[in-house]
Amino acid sequence: MDTQPNSSLWWKLSWQLSLVFVAVVAAVIVGLCVYGAMILSPNVGLKDRLTHALEDSLVRDQQGRLVIEESAQLRSFKAENDRLWFVAATQDGQLASYGTTPDYYTGLAPYVRLIRDGDIRGASGTAEKASIDAIETPLGEVRVMYGGNTSTTDNILTMLTSLAPIYVPLLAIALPALFLTIPRIVSRGLAGLKDVAKMAPEIDPRRPGTRLPVRKVPKEVAPLIVAFNSVLERLEEQFLARQRFLIDAAHELRTPIAIMQTRIEGMDEGRERRRLLDDVARLADTAEQLLAFERNDQTDDLQEAVDLVDIARTVVADLAPVAIAAGYDISFESGKETLQRRGSPSALTRAITNLVRNAIDHGGNTGAIVVSVSPDAVIAVSDQGLGIPADQRELIFEPFYRVTPKSKGAGLGLALVRQIVARHGGAVTIDSSSAGTTFAIRL
Repeated sequence: MDTQPNSSLWWKLSWQLSLVFVAVVAAVIVGLCVYGAMILSPNVGLKDRLTHALEDSLVRDQQGRLVIEESAQLRSFKAENDRLWFVAATQDGQLASYGTTPDYYTGLAPYVRLIRDGDIRGASGTAEKASIDAIETPLGEVRVMYGGNTSTTDNILTMLTSLAPIYVPLLAIALPALFLTIPRIVSRGLAGLKDVAKMAPEIDPRRPGTRLPVRKVPKEVAPLIVAFNSVLERLEEQFLARQRFLIDAAHELRTPIAIMQTRIEGMDEGRERRRLLDDVARLADTAEQLLAFERNDQTDDLQEAVDLVDIARTVVADLAPVAIAAGYDISFESGKETLQRRGSPSALTRAITNLVRNAIDHGGNTGAIVVSVSPDAVIAVSDQGLGIPADQRELIFEPFYRVTPKSKGAGLGLALVRQIVARHGGAVTIDSSSAGTTFAIRL
């Protein structure tokens, strides 16, 4: 059996959609940089390094002529780019060159000062590529024609760096907004499933007609909900058929039981007659409890005003002779004279009656039975019997379950109590030990 918890669909969709969006944005940024590196100047990766190298290398001599003094930065740059060359030109027409200028571009040197931005490539007969840019130096603006070992990787990294002032602020705004909005969008998309999950545990086959909503459910999940509703409908049909059968059977049992009781009462007095009458009475009681158990969910009088104190006191008065005859002392206690609630008087009377009868049947025919009503609407029935084993305290509420096979009754009394109390929105609890058992109805 798989005991691992199911993952959250909301969380999975949220982080996966966020991850996809981030991946798409990153791919677009890198794609644009690759496109720019392939289409724009092939020497874009050299420009930044060259700009830094010229800061310390481009100077004027004592006569005011433009010269190049190889600085540490320039030497490092040259060591990494062995084909590096450039021609620097000032606005007054002075030229300074470094490295080996390709023959194809030597004739352009006098005109470099006239060109602010240029990309020279694609001529037949040469694969050399050159660029012309205006570069700010300590000497002012200098126009530089340059070339060397071009690197696509360096070009892409340069593009990423140069475009950072554009995409970094956009990402700083977009990503937080993304992580805030996508979970909300996913949550709204799954709102229909949340309604279904909330409603599903409330479905009760004893209350036919309840179906899971399909209207707000995503169409991919709707067939599953429709199939579940179809299964639920078939289960209700089977349940109603079983219920009708049991009710009809209980009704049909009444007549032969009455006939048997009449014939036994016509017998001569004796021990066998009393035993037969007891057996018929138990059979009649079983039929009545079965009928009540199956009909209980059909009562609609749960909004009548009822006095819990009066109901409990009446039950004690009615069953006192039975309890006393069985060897018990029976008493009633209440902290209030009246305690009003909404419910079914007949159903609540039946529930309390079953608890008292259960105490009479299983209390050991000795000690006291106490029925009490507390101010917070708790009706308790206590006996001083031997108690109920811990492993059977939940089973006794199952229909037809008996603590011992020879127990009196059909095993429907406590099941009916729980059913009635549940329909009133309450619960039945049990507290049992070797000193006795207490059943409490909490409304």
